[in-house]
Amino acid sequence: MTTPRHEFYETDQKLTLSIFDKGADPEKVQITFNPRSLTYTHGDKVLSLEPLKGQIDTEKSDYTVGKVKVEIRLVKLAQGRWGSLTGDAPDVLSSFPQQQPPMTAAKKQRKNWDGITEQILKSEKAPTVEEDPNAGGDATVNEFFQKIFADADDDTKRAMMKSYSESGGTTLSTNWAEVKKEKVEVKPPEGSEWKKWGA
Repeated sequence: MTTPRHEFYETDQKLTLSIFDKGADPEKVQITFNPRSLTYTHGDKVLSLEPLKGQIDTEKSDYTVGKVKVEIRLVKLAQGRWGSLTGDAPDVLSSFPQQQPPMTAAKKQRKNWDGITEQILKSEKAPTVEEDPNAGGDATVNEFFQKIFADADDDTKRAMMKSYSESGGTTLSTNWAEVKKEKVEVKPPEGSEWKKWGA
């Protein structure tokens, strides 16, 4: 019985173990996954790793048999680096008995979707003119004029109403002394032509 040469590399989620067994027959390779142990058998070559440094998910762990090596992928139940294959486990799951189902070990925190939705809606709300004087859009412009109108004196309000209605919404003046003298002309934007409705 011989122990095949092996090496590993890892991420926080997974450990990949390479067993150098050239020309291994996929039909004869036997790998047993347990939460804290792994056994590789192929002919007279045996590699037994126990106890593994941390618990693995036996359902998600898998392997592939190549021409030069057998690659075993161990999915960790608790994230983190092991540093070595065997030994005292650094993860919180090590104290759980092996038959303990992994779901009880990692309870998922429920998300407060109402709070998250509210937060997103707040962040997507268009800034007011007070927050951003350059804020565009009809709604914001209306808010801006409503604020001016609300804070204005009677003469300014009269000027705004008269100029806006007589010009068909193309002019807005706050100067009552100027507006009261005569009818406010329609001033369409440059390049536009004013037409009466239905004309």
